[in-house]
Amino acid sequence: MTSTTRPGRSRSADLIVLAAEAALLAAAIAVGVLLNHRGVRLYADAAPLYAAWGPHLGLGTPVALLVAVLFVWRGTSWGTGTSWPRLLVGGYLASVLWTLSLALVDGWSAGLTERLTVQAEYLHEVPRVTDVGVMLSGFAGRILDFQPDSWSTHTAGHPPGALLLFVWLDRIGLGGGTAAGLACVLLGATVSVSVPVTLRALGAEDAARAVWPFLILFPGAVWVGASADGIFAAVVAAGLALLAVGARALAVLGGLVLGFALYLSYGFVLVGLLALTVVLLRARDRLGVLLLAAAGVGAVVAGFTLSGFWWLDGYHLVARRYYQGWAAERPYGYWIWANLAALLLSAGPAIGPALRRAAAAVPIRPPRRPVTVALRQRFASAGPTVWLPIAAAVAVLAADLSALSKAEVERIWLPFAVWLLVATAHLPAGHRRWWLAAQAATALAVNHLLWTVS
Repeated sequence: MTSTTRPGRSRSADLIVLAAEAALLAAAIAVGVLLNHRGVRLYADAAPLYAAWGPHLGLGTPVALLVAVLFVWRGTSWGTGTSWPRLLVGGYLASVLWTLSLALVDGWSAGLTERLTVQAEYLHEVPRVTDVGVMLSGFAGRILDFQPDSWSTHTAGHPPGALLLFVWLDRIGLGGGTAAGLACVLLGATVSVSVPVTLRALGAEDAARAVWPFLILFPGAVWVGASADGIFAAVVAAGLALLAVGARALAVLGGLVLGFALYLSYGFVLVGLLALTVVLLRARDRLGVLLLAAAGVGAVVAGFTLSGFWWLDGYHLVARRYYQGWAAERPYGYWIWANLAALLLSAGPAIGPALRRAAAAVPIRPPRRPVTVALRQRFASAGPTVWLPIAAAVAVLAADLSALSKAEVERIWLPFAVWLLVATAHLPAGHRRWWLAAQAATALAVNHLLWTVS
């Protein structure tokens, strides 16, 4: 997919957007350094990222470099010339290798095993959950801080589904930091399957193939391995793929998956915009799929509610808990725009020009009568490579304005960042190798210059 404007003008516009991205990032870094030097409590030593400066090499460095070189060199041609089943299997394996090698730049312990074992993480709470029913019914009462039995930071900041994931892993014998870290990598890498499947199901196989190498060399893989947000991104992507595929039974399953996603993060209420976009982009049976998916979501909500956890109670309490901690001191005036710089490092520099091209493809001429028919036709004509990244961008902006996202969005917004990448289908085929190189270089630079925190 390409822009309908003249190539020279589009290239110039891309360079202007790239320059704006560089200016945003430079400003966020410079202001972050200044604010930290002045003692402003950003609680981010390498602002706009939640990380610490520290150039280093590691076990994963040569493998990460090899994967980057291979996919910059051959990724585009593999995407267009490989059979669909091999594309999905090969993409998943390559995504696992890329994510794991980036994690191992920090070493086996620091990069993987110990990532999820610190006091703030979910694994800290797993041994304390001896009865799931009791945990669910009493979950909200332990969200606020400064109580003897308050949940740790990440557990308190999310609905109980997030903790349940790691409790279930522990129950099936996969407890501990290594298993949890590997689960983040192995599940997070399924995004490289779910997103192309969604695009193909919505009639955009060529776009799916164009986007595929960008999903492999996703800079956000730095945080997928290993943080729970990598799993969250996989759950959301799988739910959307199930809605897109077609069968009504899968629509129910998609609703169940997306319903569970609501209990992984309160912010995933914004996923509803992506889900609605997927349903509207389907060629047929939109209303039936929407109703079945809603029934699936309702079933999950009913299950958690009957177990004693009411989502809205948790949301109101977590908003209070959020401002019992660092958020009360982190300046909104910095993070409201520096968050976007952090997202840029997670999604990669290709995202700005790609979104510009996607936005340029939005039909803007006044519709003929009947208006509803014309609008529906134009919505369908723009297709998923326009509306899915736009929906993801709107969700990100809403989260940013909420004042409940001050810092750490490079991992928190992973479930939306992967859908922003869909816009890369609009990048000219002859330029994609260069954009892939920029994406890979971003991930490698972040991982080797900084010690990231999950």
